[in-house]
Amino acid sequence: MKPIGVFDSGVGGLTVVKELIRQLPYEDIVYFGDTARVPYGIKSKETVIRFSIENILFLLKHEVKFICVACNTVSSFALPEIKNHFRVPIVGVITPGAREAVYATRNKRVGVIGTKGTIKSCAYEDEIKQFDPKVKVTAVACPLFVPFVEEGWLTGNVVTTVAKQYLKPFQETGVDTVILGCTHYPLLKNVISEVLGKNVTLIDSAKQVAIEVNKILSNEGLLNERGKGKPACRLGRHDFFVSDNPEWFSNLAERFLGEPVKNVKKVSNV
Repeated sequence: MKPIGVFDSGVGGLTVVKELIRQLPYEDIVYFGDTARVPYGIKSKETVIRFSIENILFLLKHEVKFICVACNTVSSFALPEIKNHFRVPIVGVITPGAREAVYATRNKRVGVIGTKGTIKSCAYEDEIKQFDPKVKVTAVACPLFVPFVEEGWLTGNVVTTVAKQYLKPFQETGVDTVILGCTHYPLLKNVISEVLGKNVTLIDSAKQVAIEVNKILSNEGLLNERGKGKPACRLGRHDFFVSDNPEWFSNLAERFLGEPVKNVKKVSNV
């Protein structure tokens, strides 16, 4: 059975991979992190589209049956364009998270946190309005969260202080649901939840994307069924490729996946 393809501008998309592994343990996964050209958030829309097409072409060389865009910037700026270029099913991270937030909110007040590029695009806000125009959205950029995660600062006074400052607008607007609109942010879920309080529901886009992938593969008859009813079956194979610095990627990947990641391969040209 063919693998699932996943790509991101760097390492954050591994939160999506972790959820795919948890929900679809028998699926093979090919992951590509474009570490030579990260971050995408400061690039023009035309450049993000070009990079995305090149990344998908690389994944198609591995005969993937499905592509998951585990990058909020690409999902915000380029998803409709790249979907038009390819026949393979493609899903991004915006729609699944927005849909779940609309379903989860009790007072129709939803918060979104993300990088400056994602928040500026209004992609989550637009998608939420498509599902329910009555929902009021408060969107806040949290640019320091990504370096915190990549430096391993997941707890402590500094992280909590910054989180309180970033998340203050949500307490003022009374949101009851907040979308973690960046694939790094699930690693800060405990701090974010502590600051916002137990009454605020956090929507993990990575988890919702994996649910969406599972549903689409099932509907299309593309699920790998080799493990069904077989106690000694083989779990899925996971291959990781980057465009630069595989050692840096491997070190961070262990933090994201909770297990060592070996044999990360560098691709000389995408």
